[in-house]
Amino acid sequence: MSNQYVEKVLSVHHWNDTLFSFRTTRSPAFRFESGQFAMIGLMVEGRPLLRAYSMASAVYDEQLEFLSIKVQNGPLTSRLQNIVPGDEVLIGRKPTGTLLHDNLLPGRNLYFLATGTGLAPFMSLIRDPSTYERFEKVVLVHGVRLVSELAYENYIRSELPNDELIGEMVSQQLVYHPTVTREDYPNRGRVTELFESADWYASLGLPAIDVEHDRAMLCGSPAMLADMKLLLEAKGFVEGSSSTPASYVVERAFVEK
Repeated sequence: MSNQYVEKVLSVHHWNDTLFSFRTTRSPAFRFESGQFAMIGLMVEGRPLLRAYSMASAVYDEQLEFLSIKVQNGPLTSRLQNIVPGDEVLIGRKPTGTLLHDNLLPGRNLYFLATGTGLAPFMSLIRDPSTYERFEKVVLVHGVRLVSELAYENYIRSELPNDELIGEMVSQQLVYHPTVTREDYPNRGRVTELFESADWYASLGLPAIDVEHDRAMLCGSPAMLADMKLLLEAKGFVEGSSSTPASYVVERAFVEK
């Protein structure tokens, strides 16, 4: 048996010239937990060419959705960015990842800190009812350079609060804060800068993050992950895992090529 499912592309959305998302069919046998990733890719010269991609779709969705950058000379993304409905993609049979509720200790507020396509696993997590059952507030921070890179912004603001399954929980518990660094936008600044700003927490109506009450999940650029790790651990946060749940977790597997 192959290590991958063969799925059909159903739709492709190009957010800008560096970012796109796509939806595929989903084998009924493919199960995953919110926040996990799988190896996905294409057949190239008779062999599978695969990279790690987080599922952006909800665990209960009948389709799968992925968010990707475009790297013109990237072995995979230079090809993947040209897919169209009807094309076939490979999806690994064994999802994995660290951005799981069970890897965190119970807490009051849960912070999702993302840059770029690091948003993808949190798109799955904010559509999971158990996220809202475990935490009082869910704070999604998405940092990008350009306004056009704010994938799913309209969906999060306008559609998700009206979702039949989780709309009420989203409206009452989700705090969405997109932020841009290189263009004019109501929210400006790097994720790490906001994290250290008392004014920022006040604008959210929340107390400053603390290890006794709050938990965090990180996914994005290596620079952001390294900086946030230092900032969190300076506040007493400890990185968790499947064997030892703690106060924050990091996903380091994401697509660059």
